[in-house]
Order: sequence, then C-alpha cells, then structure tokens
Amino acid sequence: MEKDASVMKISDNTAVSMPVRNLIAILLAVAAGVWSYSEITTRLITLETSEQLMKQDLLEASTQKPIDQEQFMLIEDLYKSTEKLEITQEQNMTNKVNIQFLNKQLEKALVDIEKLKDKVRANGSGSHD
Repeated sequence: MEKDASVMKISDNTAVSMPVRNLIAILLAVAAGVWSYSEITTRLITLETSEQLMKQDLLEASTQKPIDQEQFMLIEDLYKSTEKLEITQEQNMTNKVNIQFLNKQLEKALVDIEKLKDKVRANGSGSHD
C-alpha cells in the first residue's frame, strides 16, 4: 500500500504563511464575537435579576400584613353598618308616610267631632233628664 502524498503532516513546528490583513480580520471577528457574547450574557443576567426582583415584590405585595387584615375587617364592618342604616332609613321613610296619613285622618276626625258637637249644641243642651 502506498501512502498518499497529498497528506499534510502538521506539528508544532509547521509554519503557516498568511497575509496580515486576513489575520487582523480573523482577530477582529473573534474579538467582536467575544464582546457580543459578553454583552448578551450581561443583558440576560440583568433581565433575569429584574424578573426575580419583580416576582419577589409581587409576592410580598400579595401577602396580607396584620394591618391590611385589620383594615379589611373594618371595611367589612362598615359595609354591614351601612346596610343596616339603609334598611332603617327605608323603614323611617315608610313611617313618615304612615304618620302623615294618620295625621290627615286625625285632622279629619277632629273636624267631624267638632261638627257633631255643633249639631248636638244646635239640638239642645244634650241633657235628657
């Protein structure tokens, strides 16, 4: 078997010749890649950190503190008191209508009593001895 003559043997002593322009372009491309990678990594870390902080703030805001619980209880009590006051006010409005009606009836009854008294006086003294 013959060895292929086109096989290149590379070692640490192998010399490579290349134009400086190409070498600078390769170095700049590698530097740009490394810089871009570090910027993207930094941006991702910043976004993840802000997301974690936002989640933490949201969790802290959602937990009820004793002061919040007390305020919610007071608000609930105020709603109940307001409902009771509304019911009482409606009853008072009904009472007012009833009182006005009864007042008119009483005035009419007093007028009728005065008329009856006048008839009795006109018919005599009213004594039947």
